[in-house]
Amino acid sequence: MTLKRVPAFALASRMIPYIDEGLREQLQVPNNINSLALVTSTSDDVGYTALDEATKKAAVEVIYAKSFYAGSAHSSGPLSGEFLGILGATTPSEVKSGLEVAIQTINEGPAFYAVDEEGNHAYYAHTISRTGTYLSKLAGIEPGEPLAYLIAPPLEAIVALDAALKAADVKLCVFYGPPTETNFGGGLLTGSQSACAAAAEAFADTVRKIALNPHHSL
Repeated sequence: MTLKRVPAFALASRMIPYIDEGLREQLQVPNNINSLALVTSTSDDVGYTALDEATKKAAVEVIYAKSFYAGSAHSSGPLSGEFLGILGATTPSEVKSGLEVAIQTINEGPAFYAVDEEGNHAYYAHTISRTGTYLSKLAGIEPGEPLAYLIAPPLEAIVALDAALKAADVKLCVFYGPPTETNFGGGLLTGSQSACAAAAEAFADTVRKIALNPHHSL
């Protein structure tokens, strides 16, 4: 089976050097945060990964991160994609550094892979060797611990998660029960780096097998 990389793209970004106090209240921005940076992406899961990466390389924290309903194919506008992320920092220069990391990660970092030429039947099986402050908090683990970020269409996600959990000494930290906002499913798994990598490979392999034989048992 030939896999097709489905790259993500950062569609739009903007900085707010000094946030208005009314907006601060509505977004529940901590008092130590003065500057915000916003970015949209064609992929929500790549976007979440990119925000986490930014927390490792810049003095920023994640203020807001949301997926949009039905995905980028049904976005509300040409710059919406399927995800909005907001980073916060004390100064404009700090949040600018975080935004640059996030955009680079979205455009050049991990991606979905499709099992069909059209790029419609896709999955995300990414091993994060060292988490930042964002994904570690979501998963209930310490920053710096490994994580397997696994996402696929609904049926594939559940069967492949089962295979991933059986393939290595890993623990399911977060279960994204289908349908998510983008009609996928999956989870976040933790363990050693090698265990996370083995789980991610088992997940990907199971999705590929289902794609080849939709009505056959594994």
